[in-house]
Amino acid sequence: MFGPATRSRGANAYAQVGLETGVLAANPHRLVAMLFEGAMTAISNSVRQMSEHDVAAKGKSISHAILIIESGLRGALDHKEGGEIANNLESLYSYMAMRLLQANMENDPVKLNEVLGLLGELKSAWDSIDPSHPPPAPSQEPTTTPNPQQTAAGAYRFAESPA
Repeated sequence: MFGPATRSRGANAYAQVGLETGVLAANPHRLVAMLFEGAMTAISNSVRQMSEHDVAAKGKSISHAILIIESGLRGALDHKEGGEIANNLESLYSYMAMRLLQANMENDPVKLNEVLGLLGELKSAWDSIDPSHPPPAPSQEPTTTPNPQQTAAGAYRFAESPA
């Protein structure tokens, strides 16, 4: 009655509903984390697909990663509030997209892993400033240095805390 294709479509539809529900329920900080995770997953898939010589799937995965980086992460940058951090991130995202294109054209997993590593470092830094897990209170007098949570979070347009 239900063949493998039907089960696959059902599983994909279920996964899509789960993703959409997660996006709707996510706070702005979590949305950026989800973009990092999505790009990293797409690149990881492309590394595997490259090793399996699945050219079409590899190209689709790399294109998906580029879309997330360009339209999601780069597109969400707020240059007015984020200042130099937003400008630096924009340059880094452009570099990542270029490296992914090169990796696709040259069938080079080293370039894919380079971008994967960069995204992993950014995600780790982003996770460390999660407003739902504030850092411990300092044991000394406040300084005039900016709060890294406020500075980095301000680099994205939708990174404000929900009201």
